[in-house]
Amino acid sequence: MSRPRTTGFALGLVGLAVLLGFWVLLAGHYTVEQMPGPLQVATAWLELLREGGLLTHIRISLLRFGSAYALALLAGLPLGLLLGWSTRGLKALNPVIQVLRPISPIAWFPLAVLWFGVGNAPAVFIIFLSALFPILLATVSGVRDIPPGYLRVAANFGTPRLQLFRTVILPAAFPTIVVGLRIAVGTAWIHLVAGEMLGAQTGLGFLIVDARNFLRTDQILAGMITIGLLGLAIDRLMSLGELQLRRIWGTEATA
Repeated sequence: MSRPRTTGFALGLVGLAVLLGFWVLLAGHYTVEQMPGPLQVATAWLELLREGGLLTHIRISLLRFGSAYALALLAGLPLGLLLGWSTRGLKALNPVIQVLRPISPIAWFPLAVLWFGVGNAPAVFIIFLSALFPILLATVSGVRDIPPGYLRVAANFGTPRLQLFRTVILPAAFPTIVVGLRIAVGTAWIHLVAGEMLGAQTGLGFLIVDARNFLRTDQILAGMITIGLLGLAIDRLMSLGELQLRRIWGTEATA
């Protein structure tokens, strides 16, 4: 492990220690029911793990998130490439996009229930909406910001259209696209919990709502911490994937 990574890890541990210390001090000013401390939450987390429900909730939440994010990627990336390439297409669809984009996914809750009922489908729909627009707009921006010289050089070599997208446009637009992908991961993961509150009987969002109904604040915090840790893991996986693509396209040193 290199020295900068070791230093970063040590600083991360310091930040975590400060957070835990603040949590202990805060918990001392409330009852256990209002604000359980780290020990009580760790006990509740182990209890959920022993009962077997926690792993099931995690698995289902990850499946919902993965399927909705994949759908947003399949819809947003090709459409973004097309609109970034076609000025006329962008002018035609941009007003529609700009009208729909500011609408919070939470505002779609009533319609999602009417259209899909309760359970898995409305949750996937809400997560899909929250991820779609960051991917779409970042892709459009990435394509339109490509230096014209790149395209002129490719045209001079007679590069076919499909190869142009694969070898020039995607690598050149990738730094901007990946920003949108990571923003989309964050917003989709946040709205996962909200989506699972639409009548779902499984998932981490349901776990938190169920714990609230039984006044189990320790389990609520255990669920929240689990969501945070999983979000961190997903972000790290995104970073590894980004690094691998940069190495494939020659924009990152392999050393």
